[in-house]
This record gives sequence, structure tokens and C-alpha cells, in this order.
Amino acid sequence: MGDILATEADLLGMITEYLKFGEFEETVQIFDKECRSKGKLVSKPRGSALRDSKTRVIQEDLLSSFDDGDQKVFFELWKENIPSEVKDLDSEAQGLEFYLHVHFTIFPLRSHPVRQDRTEFEERISLFKQYLETRGAALSQNTEFLPFYALPFVPSPAVHPSFKDLFKDTWIQQLKSRLDRFLTVTLKPSKIPRLMTLYVSFSFFYVIQQLQLQLAESDRRVSSYLRKFNKMQADYHNLIGITAELVDSLEATISGKMISPEYLQSVYARLFNNQMRQSGDFTRPGTASSMLRASIAPPRPKEVPMLPSLDYEKLKKDLIDGSDRLKSLLLQALRWRLTRSLPGEQRETVLQAYISNDLLGRYSTQQKTALLLMRSPNEIVRQYMARLINSFASLAEGRVYLSQIPILLKLLMDSLRKEEKDSLTRENVLVSLQKLSLRRSQQTVMIADDLIGWLIDELQDSDCLSDYTLDYSAALLMNLCLRTKGKKKCAENAKLVLKVLTDLLGHENHEIRPYVNGALYSILSIPSVRQEAKEMSVEEILRCYNKEKNQDLNRQIEFIIKQLNSDEEEGPESDDEDEEDDNDEDLLETDLNREEVLQPEHGELSGESLLTTEYLGIMTNMAKAKRRSTPLPQPHVDGPLQRPVTPSSHRNLTTR
Repeated sequence: MGDILATEADLLGMITEYLKFGEFEETVQIFDKECRSKGKLVSKPRGSALRDSKTRVIQEDLLSSFDDGDQKVFFELWKENIPSEVKDLDSEAQGLEFYLHVHFTIFPLRSHPVRQDRTEFEERISLFKQYLETRGAALSQNTEFLPFYALPFVPSPAVHPSFKDLFKDTWIQQLKSRLDRFLTVTLKPSKIPRLMTLYVSFSFFYVIQQLQLQLAESDRRVSSYLRKFNKMQADYHNLIGITAELVDSLEATISGKMISPEYLQSVYARLFNNQMRQSGDFTRPGTASSMLRASIAPPRPKEVPMLPSLDYEKLKKDLIDGSDRLKSLLLQALRWRLTRSLPGEQRETVLQAYISNDLLGRYSTQQKTALLLMRSPNEIVRQYMARLINSFASLAEGRVYLSQIPILLKLLMDSLRKEEKDSLTRENVLVSLQKLSLRRSQQTVMIADDLIGWLIDELQDSDCLSDYTLDYSAALLMNLCLRTKGKKKCAENAKLVLKVLTDLLGHENHEIRPYVNGALYSILSIPSVRQEAKEMSVEEILRCYNKEKNQDLNRQIEFIIKQLNSDEEEGPESDDEDEEDDNDEDLLETDLNREEVLQPEHGELSGESLLTTEYLGIMTNMAKAKRRSTPLPQPHVDGPLQRPVTPSSHRNLTTR
């Protein structure tokens, strides 16, 4: 609750700051008066104060380095804090920078006039020469600076007529005053109010967000229309079936056969039943009725062609020994073969071929396997290896295969911690881990490696994460929190975990709410976490979010509050890692092939063409027994999630 009040005070402060900037003096007075009458706190414009403070520190550090003759520190600060357009285009800045180089060059001679430090002076003369040949070269045509180009060649500048004034205190003071004035003007913080800055900064992102919301709304409408269409189609088929039987009955009456009242009653029941189903005897011969039935007979399924077999030994060799570009193209082609294959037998055959030929080196005795490409110095290779692993993890049989590779999780978690925050490599690694977290044995390893701690740190700065990354981070955290080991890990730093989760409840991305609710509900089964939550007034925070239009989420909040106020102890958990939670569901998404950074050059083979031209093998495709999917356990209609899920499977479930 305290965070909400602080945010309100900060917002009111920004409004006041903007009104003062626009000189709405009467409005400011009325606004301040009304805030006081309502007991509302109005924060000071701390943003500008912080900027002013930071600016003063930088200016003082520059002046201090000037006095101490610390050339290295001074020009590092100069480079970092003076805008490039000022340094490169402003004549005043260029002239000042020139004299500053002169000052630091002769500083060893001026600081020790009796025993001059010739060694340090020679080093600085060398740096001064470099400056004159690079940035200082532009001033060589200016008569004001021309004499100083001879400074490196004068053995005793202190007594030379052209340079002896440089050693007087008055020259030093004048230069320092000039530097101080320049820094005051250049480092002067912007007076633009924070509200305007926020508007300008986020206007573009707001437009993108609106487009994303419109797209999501369009997707929901498409799903709704599709459900309606399927119902209409089923009703249509039912009507055709009934019509066919009625035609048969009419033909029978010509032969003198009577229609019984019971038959008519059964037709009426089927016509007006809300749960209509296709009916009629499709095997009985007839004239008009057979034609009607033929019109709705499902078309015979076309035979799905099997993709050509590949030479996997050659493929695996080139994945290890080939050039970085070849490795990237092969990883891309292998992923495309899997993701672009037709769902069903064709895709299952592709995946089975990858697994049976041990593409990723599960059973390899060699030290080098394709998986070690996750440690490649080439960023594209790492990214495309992560994309392929993500594709494997999207399929149930692929997750089984990946979970049997002992080194995999270590490679993925090391990559997660080392990759750049916004890189596609890290995004694919994160999503792969989330999908693997459906399996109990993989959860155990992730919890032991403190992946929960990493996720909590990451989610503290949730505004810097994309919606896609945020969805999978929250879902991964929830899956790990469902385990007793995960709950105990959260209990070690309960205050931080609770703060992060309650902050996420207010995030604009509402897709993460079920995962946040599930994680909260789960960890509140630990007594010590409940106690910490009560001290943090978590119940009051939850009730702030219990007034929204989404009744399902409101009921979940009620379940969480009930859990918070319960006295039940955490029950024992089975340690049998063979009791897997994976629901055998395939989770292949279109996002797997987005933002392809690797494009073939002119005449270069890629994709299926590369595989079938350079790596064609003996045809060994065999019919594979169709895997029977285990039904997804239905969650409590009102309560938080209590089974591991992925964002894609959860979306599929909630739209059914």
C-alpha cells in the first residue's frame, strides 16, 4: 500500500511541475489547495534534483582532475559527459579542449619547478603529439593555436618566450574559470518537466502497445468467430442428415409405408436439441438421400509425403567442424524442417529422425557435440543453436529427448546469465527452460541452480522486458514455485519475492496474472512466507487488485487471500523424479521463426535445399506409431494454477 501512495505523490508532483513550467499560476494554487484539503501528498521534483546533484558531482570531478593534473581521468570524464555534437562542432569547446591538452602536457614541469619530472613530461609530450595529429589537426590553420604545434620540440618550455606565460598562476586560473563556465552551461540539466519527458519518451511505445492490444483483440474475435463457425457447420451437417432421412421417409410413403408418431417425435427432438450432432444412417442406400449425404461426406485425407532422409553423420560432423556460417545455415535448415513440416505424421517422422540419429549428441562418446555450439564465440551460431533447442522443447517427444542430456541445463543456464539482456539468444534459452520446466526432473535441477533467484532479480525490472519474455519468465517462476523445494527457496528471501510478485500484479501485461497468482498461492503454503506477507500487508495490496472486471482473476485473488489467512502446514512432496508433470502437449509457436537475422547470399543454398542437396541420405523413413496425447489436467475453474504450464498451452486452455 505504501508503494501505491508513493506513486500517487510522485504523479501529483509531476503534474504540479508541469503546471509551473506552463505558467498556469492560478491553476497551480487551486491544485495545491485541493491536494491539501484531500490530504494528498505531493512530492518534490526529485528527478531534477537528482540530475542537478549528478551534474554537480561530474563538474567537481572534472575540476578536481584539472587541479591534480590527472589527464587520464579528466579526459575519460570529458569523453563520457560532454555531448559529441558539442565536442566536434562547437568552436569554443574545441579551443578549450586544445588548451586543456596544453595544460596537462606541461603540468609535470609546473608541479616540480626545481626538479622537473622529465620522464613524465616526455610521456605527456608523446600524448600531445598524438592529439595534434588527430583531433587537434583541425585547429592547425588557426593562428591562435599555431605556435603550440612547436611545443613538443622545445626542450625547456618554461623559459621559452612563446610559452613562459603558460607557467604563470594567472594563466592557470583563467583557464580553470573558462572550464568552469563551459561545464556549467554544457552540463546544465534540462528544465523540461518530467511529465513532458515521459510523454515524449513513451508516445511511440504507446502507439505500439495500442497496436498490440488491437491485434490481441482481433485474435480473440477470430477465435470467437471460428467457434461460432464450427457450431454452425455442425448444425448444418445435422440438418442435412435429418433432411436425408425425411426424404427416405417420403419415398417410403409412396410404397404405402406409414410414418409413426414416434419417428416424428425423434426428428423434432433432434432438430431442437441445443447439443445437435450429425445423425443419419450413412450406410443405407437411397436416391435423393444418398446425394444429400454425399454432399457432407468428409473428403478423403490426402497422403502426406515424407521428407527425404538425411546423412546425419555428415550433418553432425559439419555442425562441429564447419565454418560459423555453415553451422548457422545448418541449424536454421534443421529448425525449419521441424517447424515447417505438416503437423501429424510428417512432423513426428522428422523429430523421430533427429532423435534416433542423436542429432544433439545424447549418446555420443565424442567430447565435441552440436550442443556445445551454445558456447560458440559467434553470436549467430549461439542464437540459432538456442532456436533449435527451443523447437525441440516445443514438442513432447523433444522434451523427453532433451531431458536425457545431462549437460543441457547447465549450458542453457550459463547462457541465460551471460547473454545480453535483449538478445534473441537469451530469449530462446529462457523459453526453452520454461518448456522444459514442465518436467519434474528438470525443475529439480533448475531449483538447485538457483534459477528462482535469477528470475526474481530479472522480474524486479519488469518494465525493461518484452511481453514475450515477461510471459515466459513469470510462467517459469510459477512452475518452479509449485515444487516444495521451490517454495523453500522462495522462503529464504520471502520479502523480496513477495514484493516482486505483488508489483507484477499491477503490470499492464495482464497475460502474466494467472502465473503470478499461481506462484503467490503456492509459496503462501509456507508458514514463514505467510508471516512475512502479513507483516508486509499483502492482503491489503491484493484487495486493491480485487476490483477488476475479470471475475476469474478476482476469484483467484480470493483463493490467495484465503491461503494467506490459513493455518495449514505444507504437506510432504514425493521425491520420485519419474512422476513427470509433462502433459505430452506440443507447444510449437509461430514465434520460433521470427526475426531471422541470417539471410542467404546470392546463389547460396539454405533451408531444405541445403539439406537435400548436400546432405541427402538413404531413404529410411518408417511409419511411426502415433503418440497418444495425455489430456491436459483441467485446473480448478476459479482457483490459481496448480499444475506446470507454458504460456502457449495456458492460452489454448483458456480459449477452449
